[in-house]
Parts: sequence; structure tokens; C-alpha cells
Amino acid sequence: MIVTLTLNPSLDRTIEVGSLTRGAVIRAAAAHLDPGGKGVNVSRALLANQVPSCAVVPFGGDEGRRLIALLSAEGIDMVTVPVTGPTRSNVALAESDGTVTKVNEPGTALSAAELDAVAEAVLGAASSADWVVASGSLPPRVPADLYARLCRRFARAGILVAVDTSGPALTAALPAGPALVKPNREELAEATGMAITTLGDAVEAARRLRAMGARTVLASLGADGAVLVQDDGVWYGEGPVAEPRSTVGAGDAMLAGFLAAGACGQEALAEALAWASAAVALPGSRMPGPADIAAVRRDRIRTSTADPALPLRPGG
Repeated sequence: MIVTLTLNPSLDRTIEVGSLTRGAVIRAAAAHLDPGGKGVNVSRALLANQVPSCAVVPFGGDEGRRLIALLSAEGIDMVTVPVTGPTRSNVALAESDGTVTKVNEPGTALSAAELDAVAEAVLGAASSADWVVASGSLPPRVPADLYARLCRRFARAGILVAVDTSGPALTAALPAGPALVKPNREELAEATGMAITTLGDAVEAARRLRAMGARTVLASLGADGAVLVQDDGVWYGEGPVAEPRSTVGAGDAMLAGFLAAGACGQEALAEALAWASAAVALPGSRMPGPADIAAVRRDRIRTSTADPALPLRPGG
């Protein structure tokens, strides 16, 4: 069982366009409205692959009720926590070449009492869980060390914690010793102050996060794949996508696949890449099911030991 926590969930509207021109009137090719938020997406990916999961979701206002309705329609097992402020809405513009431009609202502040209610909901849901996934941005005015405090609280209950966040929330969480962190390339660079231009840079940055307290680092590198650094070794993998549709939620699918595969070693990395690559080939923030993943896994996923000299794509 994997419990996910999304403190700043959203309604995500993805609009597909041929190309994006600033100031122009653009006709959409398609539009999709999906439940959003990193933890929500992890639970959606797990559900699509029959992996037990429970999503803890604070919600408020009309947008929040619409979010819960969409999650209910998908069959997500969840614990909902009503809050005062409205749930945010996000917009993603997906171009035909796979480029995605996102506009994310900041979300709504949560009171101390609401944060306590959320933490209690997670502990209640996680009584038989293997992992708690704490992921996504923090709502406005929530202390940057909140994930760190939750890590310590859940660890005392014997629960493994995976953290997928950025900025001060990530660096504050590291000394709390999360079992897993899943930064992307930009977040690796920000957390370590390093320029990430080669695979060796990515590995060194991941090792620095481990030195700061994380036990395992799964770093997504966009079109360059991902690198895994843990006690047992360092592995690199890539999963090219012939026709990318949308990168929204791909990192969340990667994390879900990694946890579903046991969160250890080269085989778990390969599964994570298969789930992420399958997500990139789907529109909006749709999560891949077994058939989508099987089609990718057959001939596209490659894993190996990490070659430190391998250059990464500029800005990838």
C-alpha cells in the first residue's frame, strides 16, 4: 500500500495546440481536464496498474469539489480533508513537438489546524502502508520545513517516506532523512548549486543529496532519462519516446513505477522509465496502464552503469 499526500492539489486543464505564438489567437486541437497535483498523479498511475494506493487530498471551494468528483469517477481510494480556501486551477499548453508551457496558480494557504488534520489523515491511512509519498509544491505561507517535520513524524511510525518537491522545501527535508527523493535536473542544480551538464554532474549532485540526508535519489533528467543513486550502486537509464504528447505528470508516473517495482536497483529504474515514457506518449496528464507500459517496455528502455562523461542536452 502506498499513501500519497498532495498539500496543493489542482484542477489541470491541458490544451493541445500546433505551436504557441505569443499574442496570437490559437485554435486548440483538443482539451483535457484532469485531477492534478503530484501526489494525486502518483495515485492515479498506481490505480491504472492495480497497485493499492490511498490519496490524502485537502480540498475547498467549487474547484475542490470538482477535483474530488473527478477522482471519485476514476475510482481513486482517498481520504479528503475539507479546508477553507479554494483548490487551485492550472493550465498547460502542449505543442505538437511535445513542448509544454504551464501556468500554475499558487494555491491557498492552510491553517495550522488544517495542516494537523491532514497529517492525522495520512497517519490514519498509512497504518498498513509501505510508503508515504509527500510531493508537490507547498501552499502559500506554509513553512518550508513542513515536509521535514512530516518525514520525522511518519518515520517515528515506521513508515518509509518519499519526497518529491523543490526549492527550500526540498533542502529542508533532506536532514530529516527521507528514504527517497525524486528531484529533476533543475531541482538537483538548485539544491546543490551545481551546473548539471553531464551525467557525471547529475550523479555527483545526487550523491550530495545523499550526503545531506536522503537515502535514495531518483533523479529525472527529462529527455535524457534518469539516474538512480543508492547504497547498492549507481544506474542510468533512458526511454526515448517517438511521438511525445505531454510531459505533464511524467515524473509522477516515474515515481509510481519505481515504488511499484520495489524501489531498489536497475530493474526498478527500468520500470520507472517505462511508466514515465508511456505517460509522455499520452495526452494531458493521463496516466499509463499496463498496455501502454508494455508497449514501451518491450524495445525502448535501456539501462546501464552511469558513464560520467555522457553529455546532457542543453536546458533539458
